[in-house]
Parts: sequence; structure tokens; C-alpha cells
Amino acid sequence: MDANSFVFGVDLDGVCGDYTAAFRTIVADELGVSEESLTLERSWDFREWGLDAEGFERLHRLAVVERNLFRDMPAIDGVSDALWRLSDAGVWIRVITHRLYVNWGHETAIADTVSWLDRHRIPYRDLCFLGAKPEVQADAYIDDGPHNIIGLRKAGNTVITFDQPYNRDIEGLRAASWTEVEDIVLGLAAEGGHGVQVQLPGIDAGADRLDRQRDA
Repeated sequence: MDANSFVFGVDLDGVCGDYTAAFRTIVADELGVSEESLTLERSWDFREWGLDAEGFERLHRLAVVERNLFRDMPAIDGVSDALWRLSDAGVWIRVITHRLYVNWGHETAIADTVSWLDRHRIPYRDLCFLGAKPEVQADAYIDDGPHNIIGLRKAGNTVITFDQPYNRDIEGLRAASWTEVEDIVLGLAAEGGHGVQVQLPGIDAGADRLDRQRDA
């Protein structure tokens, strides 16, 4: 890694992947209710779905280990193309996720995470599985979890809050789409004196570049 590289720490669930939508499908099936009865405007602890801590942990474990939640969740709109443009501009993408939450499910979680990243053409230089995100060196982070955002900022880090219903009481830097994320990150990199290069016209770009080259 170049010493002048801008390192961007990227969370996955709720930022790159639509965890709520994927988990809702599984929870509705397991509880025998309609998906529409489980609101998308939910709190961090899913209390609107009638889940307590024990119920969430049971369903989350089932979703990860038996239903391959981390492999099959949909991607957030625009994430792949935005990250490719940032990577092309010289931003170092460091994926940071706390997906080893489920005991005895680590093999599935790691394998499904890598499969998901490849399937959705997410570019990254590093992939970190850990809960203490302030321990990971990055110039800026993006996260949706209120506790992560607060913890990172208390440690003196720059954090973009990726807009979700459960984090709207948190003030500060915020993005509601990956287009907004891209603009903020490029601005932060430029302000910090990091070398960034916006994609030039005519240069092969886009998340599907590898597929196009293969099929050419």
C-alpha cells in the first residue's frame, strides 16, 4: 500500500448489503407471518418485530448457518460501481465486518461473505473480521451501527453514517446513497492531501469490467 493511500473502512451489513430485507424474509418464513407485517422502519434491536434478545440471536444464527443469509442478501443500490470508482481513484478499500458473531458458524460466515463480495463485484484490498473497529487503521469509515459510529468517533475517527431508520438520531457526517458516499470520500481524500484520480473518459470502468473482458 502506498503511504499516501486513503484507507476507507467499509462495513457490510446495512451499508453494502441489505441485511434488513434479507433477514425479514427469513424471519417471516420462520415465524409464519407475512413480510409486510415486519416493518422496514425498525429499531436496532428489532423490537417492532416482536423479537427479544434471545429471539433475535436464535433467528440470526439460523439465518447465517442454515439459510445462508450472508451469501444471499441483496446488495445496496449502487455500492459496487461506487466502490470501483473509488478504488480506481486510488482509495484503498478495507472491508471491516463483525460477522463472526455466531459460535460454530465461522466457516459458513467467512465463506458466504467472500462468495457475496465476489458475486456482487465488490472491490477490496483487505477483509477484516472483528468487532473492535477502532483497532483497524483507516482514514475514514462508513457504518450504520449506532454503537460502532459512536465508538469510532470517540476514538477520534472520521465516520460517515450510512442512513438507516435506527441511526437517524446520530448527528454528523451522513450519506443516504452510495453516490453521496463517493462524493464525501473523494472530498475527504482531497482535503487530507491524498492523491486521488477521478476516472477519465474512455477508460474501462464499472463493476462488470471483468465479465466484459472475459466475454470479449
